Order: sequence, then structure tokens, then C-alpha cells
Amino acid sequence: MFKVKPALAAVLAATALAAPATLNADAANPLIPRQALFGNPVKSAGRISPDGQWLSWLAPVNGVMNIWVAPAGNLAAAKAISSSKDRPIRQYFWAPDSQSVLYIQDKGGDENFLLYGIDPKTGTERNLTPFEKTRVTLVGASTLHRDRILVGLNNRDARYHDIHSLDLKTGKLTEVLRNDGGYADFTADNNLVIRLASKANAKGGLDYFRVTNGKVDAQPFGSTGLEDSLTTAPAGFTTDGKTLYWLDSRGRNTAALIAEDVATGKKRIVAQDARADIGGTLSDPVTGEVEAYSVDYLQNEWTAIDPDIAKSLAFLKSKLKGEFFVASRTDKDDRWIVGNDPVTEPGRTWLYDRKKGTLTEFYNPRPDLVGAPLPAMYAREIKSRDGLNLVSYLTLPYGSDPDGDGVPDKPVPMVLLVHGGPWGRDSFGTDRYHQLLANRGYAVLAVNFRASTGFGKDFISAGDLQWGRKMHDDLIDAVDWAIAKNIAIPDKVAIMGGSYGGYATLAGVTFTPTKFACGVDIVGPSNLETLLKTIPPYWASIREQFVQRMGNPDTPEGVALLRERSPLYKAGDIVRPLLIGQGANDPRVNQAESDQIVAAMKARGIPVSYVLFPDEGHGFAKPANNIAFTAVAENFLATCLGGRAEPIGDTVKKSTAKIVEGAAHVQGLSEALAK
Repeated sequence: MFKVKPALAAVLAATALAAPATLNADAANPLIPRQALFGNPVKSAGRISPDGQWLSWLAPVNGVMNIWVAPAGNLAAAKAISSSKDRPIRQYFWAPDSQSVLYIQDKGGDENFLLYGIDPKTGTERNLTPFEKTRVTLVGASTLHRDRILVGLNNRDARYHDIHSLDLKTGKLTEVLRNDGGYADFTADNNLVIRLASKANAKGGLDYFRVTNGKVDAQPFGSTGLEDSLTTAPAGFTTDGKTLYWLDSRGRNTAALIAEDVATGKKRIVAQDARADIGGTLSDPVTGEVEAYSVDYLQNEWTAIDPDIAKSLAFLKSKLKGEFFVASRTDKDDRWIVGNDPVTEPGRTWLYDRKKGTLTEFYNPRPDLVGAPLPAMYAREIKSRDGLNLVSYLTLPYGSDPDGDGVPDKPVPMVLLVHGGPWGRDSFGTDRYHQLLANRGYAVLAVNFRASTGFGKDFISAGDLQWGRKMHDDLIDAVDWAIAKNIAIPDKVAIMGGSYGGYATLAGVTFTPTKFACGVDIVGPSNLETLLKTIPPYWASIREQFVQRMGNPDTPEGVALLRERSPLYKAGDIVRPLLIGQGANDPRVNQAESDQIVAAMKARGIPVSYVLFPDEGHGFAKPANNIAFTAVAENFLATCLGGRAEPIGDTVKKSTAKIVEGAAHVQGLSEALAK
């Protein structure tokens, strides 16, 4: 008999009582509550201060994620030091001097992030960038000058960031470089001296300039074209400033880790892999020398360069099930915070004392999932019709694959889950949607279609000007593969995704209108022409990449291409149910993108369900909103595919969701709103 933790069992019991009889929940495969997956974790984002004196993490205060700290030797003295009452804090870090904790926060999802600092001893909080309509970027931190950092601010010109030195003790901002030249990015050394600048060029890539005494050279010393623009970038200087690391695909397909001698310009290859780009690195906290690197092909694999790091990674591998990563390190490098993801169990975060050789559990972020039927994930290579390898990840309903070969005993309904970007990727590891949807009775397939990053520049370039065409063909090929392998039922496949994944969903129900049983679009663009006209101003430096990879809205031919690839103009072809979720404050994919296609469908008498969140942006940050949309989505999928679903209950009423259209097309939604 499958054992379930008592805390979870109580919730499951309540769920089972409330659920309709069609759920067929049983003791071996109980319905996992949405709250357990999408609610606030007990703790997350554990860090250790550079001096090793403090531990920190994110945890709820009155239901909102805030920053907590405790002396490293006394977790019982933990206290919350931030006081966010509305939006959760999602990104924070320690100041180099360990005297303050820094975090960024926007308003309502508008992505105008400001920087805040908190004294961990007193709890005194300051807004370190007190400006309106400003987006802060971190440019540099130092182990030599720990009481200040370099930040970029676009409060003078929304398109570009000027570089300022921020005194962390006084809060004083001093401009060190005014960005009058339209530069996209800057790289500083450990002395907090700006050494490099990059600027978009007409080829769709970047030109790289040396910076001397605060002045950018007139001529670049290197450049990339479109093909290398997403796979080449400086990766930082060593502390002595003598070596500049690059992730560099110039002259090769996949990005290699390159070390350049600053004085001579001579370069050497530190690491490369023909399968995939070099991804993460571990560098010495004091010297900045790279000690280990990772390659993420089917799964993420670490290789150590430094012998001591090799011993530590081997020790962790021997003790932890599944993948692990180093989240935080002290300057002495004697203690690490290590995250661990076994996939079929809740991940845990550990305290690793390298000198003592001990591994101590720091926290389990979701203890209510202990004992829950979390399914395995399978990494697969799928061939596209023109011969590309599509690295993909498959999750099956718990118990449907007793022999563990990655094929269920009989075909099941499937959800094709499409990642955003499109210049991003899916990777092996725990995914809440995979777990939820598999628990509801669906196979879940995530595909790294062409244009996905991590697999070399040729794979990215294969997606140029292929939105809604070859990029979409890859998704169709993956569905056909799943059907041919007896994984998926042909007429019970849904498509779902956010951002580009939302676009892919709209493309799926318009360009291939009978291929999918239904679609769930989350903040996806419907009109590529208007999408490019409304990109945030701080993306001005990379607009040329969008134009060359998507289509040029400034030429008649480009406009024709963008309109041809825009689902909006094929809205009349939709014959399958569609659910749309949108944040009203989204700066990337404006609300108009969803409004347009909803209006087009209504004008043609085509039903659509539309959920709008007035206090969200590009995705749903607030747990109540995320849970509400997930509740609607899983009941929508149950309506289309016949899977299990936890009743909507009061989730929508507890959120800010506005059901603009189509409550009647989602099982239980009208009843939930009426209660």
C-alpha cells in the first residue's frame, strides 16, 4: 500500500469527499491538491551570507513570501526582516559585506524592478533606487570593495541603463558611466571598474568595446552576428583582472567556455561539448577562477576542473538522489547551500560543511508532498521531419507504466506543454505542471523545438523566421511520435503553454485546428505585428534580433510575414475549445494580445474562455492567482480530455481573477462563481 504523510492525507481525504465520482481516486494514486503544488512553499531560496554568519530564505508572512534570516548557528532565532504584504518577494541576495540583504520588487507585474536593502540585525529597510518607472540591473559586485555595488538605472532614458556606484551603507548613488551610446550591457571587474560594453549591430548581433577610464572605445575589438548572438557573451573577469572568461560559439556550433588573456588577447578552450552549450559554472568566490562547469543535454552534468571541487561534487553525488546544484557559498568556501531534486520525491535543500564532510538538511520546501505519488520524468530524443534531434521530457500518470520503460500500458490523454521564449528551454527536473497534469491522468510532453537554447547556435538559427511554421512542425512531430509510441490517444491531446508557449497554443488551434482537442494559452501573443510594436523600451538594444528572427515590421514583406504567422488572422478557423489567461499589467505581451483574439472569436460566434488578472504581469506571481488559474485550467482540460480534476471551489473568488468570457465552457466554473 502506498504510504501518504498524515498532513497530506487529511487534505486528500477532504478533496476526495468534495470531488465528483468520475475522479476514480484511489489509495495508490490520490488526487494531489493544487495547494500542495502551487501554494507557497514552507521555505525556498536558501542562502548563506558571504561571511558565513547568517542563513536566509524566503518563507510566508501572512501568506506572502518574505525574507527570513537566522544566525548560522541558531535557526531557532529566525525572524522575518521584510514586510511585503501584497506581491511575493522572489529574488534576493546578500550584499558582499554581509551587512545587508538586497532584493528587487516591481508593482503589479510591471517589471519595473527597484532595489531594496535590509539590515539583518535591525530589520531597517531602505529603497535604494527610489525612482518611478525604473528597472534596475545588477552590473557588478566585488570581494575587494564590499560596501558598494554597481547598478544600472534607466530612469534617465527608459531604453538604456546608466551605470551608478551604490554605497550600501549610505545609499548614495554616484553615476560612473552615462550610457549615451545606446549600449546594451556592461561588464565590470572585481575592482568595480567597467571594462567592457556591448552594443547591438545591424547584423543582429553585438559589438564588444573596451572601456578605459570610464570611456568606451570608438571601435569594437570583437563582434557577433545573428547566428552567435544568443550563444556568445562575456562571462566575467578573474579577481586579478588578467583573465576574461567567455561563453563563445564563434568558430564552432556549441558555446565553449573560453579563457582570454587580457594582456595578449590569447584564448584557450577550458571546456566544450559537441552536444550542448556549456551552461553553468562554479568559480572560486575569491579568485574568480572557474572550478567546474555543467553541460545540460538530456540531463545536467557537472565536470570539475579543481581537484578539491571534484571531491566535493563526488561526495554530494554519493549522498543525494537525482540532480543537485550549489545555490550559495561562503567566501571561505567552507560551507555550501545545496539544492537537490530527486523528481519522484520533494526536493530538499542541504547545508554542506566541506571541512567536516557533513550534509545536514536545511529544509524541505513542500513537506506536504512527502509520500505523494510523484511520477518519474523521462528524457527522450525525438526526430523532427527534417532530421533534427528534439530533446524532450515525458511524464506519465502515476501507475500507468509499471515496468518503467516510459510507455504506458495503454495510451492515455496527453498535454503538450510548450516552453516560453522561444529562446529558452525545457530541462530535466521537477515541474509543477508536469506533476499536476500527470496526477490528473495525462501524459505530459515538453519539447525543445528548434529555436530553443542550449543546443548550439545551429539549432537556434533553424528557428529563424519559422514562428508558426517549422517551429510548430516540431511540436506536431512530437505529438505524432507520442501517438506512434502508443503513449497518447490521438483525439485526446491538448496544447498548453505560457508566453511563446501561449503563442504556440494559439498557433495550434488556428494553423492546425483539428490536431488538438483543446488549448490553454497563458499570456501568449496573438498578433506578431502588434507584439513587436509594444515590446518594453528597455529591449530596444535587442530589437534587431527580434526583427531578424521573427520578421521585420518596418517593411511590407516583413509585415506580410508577421501577419501570416499571427493566429489572430486565423481566428475564424478555431473549432476546438480555448482557454486564455492574461495579466493586465504585462509589459512583454500586452493585454491587447489576448483581447484581440477574444474579440475576433466573439465576432464570429466562436466560444472562448478568458480569465484576466488586473494585478498581474507576464505570468501569475501571487499564489492565490496562480492557484485560481490552475483550478480553471485543470477543470477546462477535464472538460475536454476527461481527466481528473480537483473542484474549483472558492479558488477564483479568493483571487483577483475576472472571468471575462466563457465560464460555461469550464466544468464547475459557473457554479463556483454563483456560490
